[in-house]
Amino acid sequence: MKPTVSRPLLAGLAAALLAGCAAAPPRLPPPTLDARAPLPAGVGDAQAAWPAADWWTPYRDPTLDALMARALAGAPSLAQAQARLAQARAAIAAQAAAGNAYVGASADLQRQRISEHGLFPVQFLGFTWYSQADLGVQLQYDVDWWGKHRAQVAAATDQARAAAAEADAARLALTAAVAQTYFGWQADQARLGLATQAIAAQQRLLALARARAARGIDGSDAVHAAEAALAAAERARTALTASAEGRRIALAALLGIAPDALPPLQARPLPPATAGLPAEASLALIARRPDVAASRWRVEAATQDVAAARAAFFPDLSLKALLGLSSIDLGKLLTAGSRVALLQPALSLPLFDGGRLRAGYGLSRAQLDAAIADYHASVVQAARDVQQQALTLAQLGAEAQQQATALDAARALQANADARARAGLGDDRSRAQAALARLQAEDAAQVLAAARLAADIALIQSLGGGYADPSAAAPSPDSKDAPTP
Repeated sequence: MKPTVSRPLLAGLAAALLAGCAAAPPRLPPPTLDARAPLPAGVGDAQAAWPAADWWTPYRDPTLDALMARALAGAPSLAQAQARLAQARAAIAAQAAAGNAYVGASADLQRQRISEHGLFPVQFLGFTWYSQADLGVQLQYDVDWWGKHRAQVAAATDQARAAAAEADAARLALTAAVAQTYFGWQADQARLGLATQAIAAQQRLLALARARAARGIDGSDAVHAAEAALAAAERARTALTASAEGRRIALAALLGIAPDALPPLQARPLPPATAGLPAEASLALIARRPDVAASRWRVEAATQDVAAARAAFFPDLSLKALLGLSSIDLGKLLTAGSRVALLQPALSLPLFDGGRLRAGYGLSRAQLDAAIADYHASVVQAARDVQQQALTLAQLGAEAQQQATALDAARALQANADARARAGLGDDRSRAQAALARLQAEDAAQVLAAARLAADIALIQSLGGGYADPSAAAPSPDSKDAPTP
């Protein structure tokens, strides 16, 4: 007997499948991303090296090394980034597990009384109570024919890679902040020593002004001017003391500890600035900035989201199977006659969804465009950071040379004033004023040295601080192996 319904049914099913496939958006080409940073041609120094992961060790400061080790071991900001990374990695496992085959076993035993006034009278059935026992194994598997699930797993993987890069960016920001705060405290200590000497010089000048006023040599204005100068010097020392204490509090907060738990801080001379801009910065900067790497992986994740949204337009094929035993007679449950089996392939295709699929696809496209824009903005910002810090470092270097000349002149003036006083050709006022001029020149030099070191650390941070993307050589999985609809 020939089937009369099969052919029309198959024809209708084929037409529905073709209609659904025709409604799917076209496959997107891979996004085009900037491969180099927009830096001017010819910038950089061929002798300059990229920072290492432990970029602070060339400063040769054991206290700084200890602070860095403690910060990296348990700083709150770093713990938050690590928690986000762990969450992203867990999302990969959850997404991957969702596409695996499910095999489950079940056992069921029920005892039920049938109503004497129900649909099936008990006088026909011959019993009022009965037992039902079932044993079975079920299999369920969704065939990822169009790569939707693979794209979702790839998107979760790329999101985890972005989270890993963000964790590295948090690590770099933390170490840079620790170094900046620590060296700021060192600069405050050096300036406090100079401020104390300046106060002593101002006190000598005030004593001389009062002595000259008492003898009628000078008027009271000289005394008042000396008192104002001394008050200003004391106020400067008070401000530096508060600044140093504020940096201790900030340093403890960065490490997540109380200020009293900080290791002893000893005043040390500031190290020289040694960072430089490598000659190949425009080519290698993108691969060495963790924030740019995170932006790139977010683009990859958004691309996979688009692929998954497109795959939703195509048919889904699933397979269910059941093998077990079922009987209302417990004594016959384990016999061959109690066997039950089920094989259920299913094909589903959304024909009329009210625009949900197309809206979801449009949302994923918009998110991809936003991720691409964010990536290009991060590349431009990275280049801007590098240029700004390199320019600042060069400018401060030139100013430091000029200030060194001024400091040499101030020291020479003080030496001359001391020589004249010893020869009886000058008084203590000229010596104290020359000492003040020298102290002011040294303070200005100290400020420039601290600024140069801060710019040095900022340049290291803008160059990525030794970051290397461990997954750059292994592109994220995609749905290229899936059939092309």
